[in-house]
Amino acid sequence: MGTDFDAIFKAYDVRGIVPDQFDADGAKAIGGAFARFVGARGEQSILVGRDMRPDGEGMAAAFGDGAMEHGIDVVDVGLCATDMMYYGSGHLGIPGAVLTASHNPAGYNGIKMCLAYAAPIGADGGLSEIKQMAISGPDPAGRRGTRTQLDILDGYVAHVRSFVDIDALEPLRVVADTANGMGGLVVPPVFAGLPFELDHMYPELDGTFPNHPADPIVPENCEDLAERVLLMSADIGLAFDGDADRVFLVDENARAVSGSLTTAMVARSILAREPGAVIVHNLICSKTVPEVIAEGNGTAVRTRVGHSFIKQVMLETGAAFGGEHSGHYYFRDNFGADSGLIAALVVLEALSGHSAGLADLVSELDRYATSGEINTKVEDPAAVINRVAGAFAGADQDRMDGLTVDLGDWWFNLRPSNTEPLLRLNLEAGTQDDVDLRVQEVLALFA
Repeated sequence: MGTDFDAIFKAYDVRGIVPDQFDADGAKAIGGAFARFVGARGEQSILVGRDMRPDGEGMAAAFGDGAMEHGIDVVDVGLCATDMMYYGSGHLGIPGAVLTASHNPAGYNGIKMCLAYAAPIGADGGLSEIKQMAISGPDPAGRRGTRTQLDILDGYVAHVRSFVDIDALEPLRVVADTANGMGGLVVPPVFAGLPFELDHMYPELDGTFPNHPADPIVPENCEDLAERVLLMSADIGLAFDGDADRVFLVDENARAVSGSLTTAMVARSILAREPGAVIVHNLICSKTVPEVIAEGNGTAVRTRVGHSFIKQVMLETGAAFGGEHSGHYYFRDNFGADSGLIAALVVLEALSGHSAGLADLVSELDRYATSGEINTKVEDPAAVINRVAGAFAGADQDRMDGLTVDLGDWWFNLRPSNTEPLLRLNLEAGTQDDVDLRVQEVLALFA
């Protein structure tokens, strides 16, 4: 037992199995390290929240104890969604942490951390430093910090609703599947009083996930939602992940809407409100996304995959919005942080002003066929990437994040996993037959 720091520190956050990889002592050590890290930058207090996992209360308390031992005051906001923590960090102007394992199954817990005003912390921006301080052990301050409780839910709800024109919303039938995750806390108050008929699936906060995993990027986990949308003759289905910072859409015909097409829809709405805005998208998003941005007279900026990269580029460019194919949607006026609920409301506002349904709204954006992400185990990812690059030497290529090859009527990105000997292939072409053919062409080069 005990905490395996090498196993639980990932590229953007902390996650592991409790207690085999991650326990309360580990949470306390990381809390102390986080306090030392932000304290060295002049911070005196941090915000701490937690999700609904059974061990969350004890882990959050331990994390806070570690911070207080190092002279940092803790503002305890209790149960919260990850984007609620970002709101709190931005609103209060202090660093924040939420004890959550996001979409991971029961038995996991973890930590997402940020600097003041929800500024990102990644492997290159402090996470490795925090890890080393946690491993090296405590260095207590002379003064012990204090812990105070603060309820930020009402402020968060008002903030989320500020991203749309409430008066422009029209009656719609909405099914939301929060999968026993933190959406169960935040969806009802955000929707309260809006002209929507909300059918809320699995609203109970239960970190054992008795109905299905809270990971909506996996199609099987949206099957209940799709069936319910048809049963209720709903206009839209919303699937949230465990910590409710991501959302996936299902149209009125029970068809899933990809993160790329949702990014394009939200980008179009942002550009209608803010002509000429910069919009950021990661490099595995569909070509539809930069096309829609150009059509809206915006400026598209392409980034690596991962929230710390997107947030940094948004900060550098002043981008109004950023989207990832994985269902993360970032807003400049949300302190550059991601929020599934804000994205959902923006889509509902667009749907309110559309004469037909969501399927029709999406159809004009659904211009290409995609492979989805195909993961393949290989012994030497770097060698395979170089081999593939050589095979397509005559095509446009870049190495921004793995290898991207653009052959005009089809393109692909090949990225190594941060944690496993895996290559992740995303490929897009004009038709599904073309996709299937080209996928086999690329995979044949792996051997």
